[in-house]
Amino acid sequence: METGRFMQRVRKWSRSLHRDLSYFFTGVLVVYAVSGFMLNHKKDFNSDYSIVREERKLATPLPQGRDAWNRERVAEAIAPYGGADAYLKHYFPEEGTLKVFIRGGSTFTLDLTTGNGLFESVRKRTVLSAFNRLHYNPSRWWTIFSDIFLAGLLVIVATGLVMVRGRNGLAGRGGAELAAGILVPLLFIFLTLWSRPLLFTASAASTPRLQKQQRDE
Repeated sequence: METGRFMQRVRKWSRSLHRDLSYFFTGVLVVYAVSGFMLNHKKDFNSDYSIVREERKLATPLPQGRDAWNRERVAEAIAPYGGADAYLKHYFPEEGTLKVFIRGGSTFTLDLTTGNGLFESVRKRTVLSAFNRLHYNPSRWWTIFSDIFLAGLLVIVATGLVMVRGRNGLAGRGGAELAAGILVPLLFIFLTLWSRPLLFTASAASTPRLQKQQRDE
């Protein structure tokens, strides 16, 4: 009887603690979730900067000499992107190619032979970039708060395990879901550890062949 009352109190306090911590840590959880997703896909998506490319064709023939491309002529070439007001400087990275730097982090590259131009605009993604910065713990105080957040997550997990009883709790569906959730990372850990010896063996097997090829060359 006493045990039953004690568990009732535990479940009651667990529900309250689970609810309050979930509310409090919602903001930082969103930050880590969004930034973590972006870091997972950093090869496919630049979360710090937005890059826009636009092709533009200029009428030919164009002057080929570098001396012919003064500030006024270059400003005419970038007229759709702000003209003289947006011009910063220009140079010739190679013969027959003009590159113009435009205010706001943009550039315009022009092939003087074909008249083909490429406008590239690079703009910082303010919010997403800030999320990424927080993910890397930019300051000591944020590191401390992140540690508190991680402790809070453990408390949320612990209270979530005990606040429900019966067939939806650990003795029923909850226990099966807990086991499945633990097995998934364990499976990936096993696959990672299992694949490393294979990679090492393949590398070791290929080394004598490479050495032989080098000697033959």
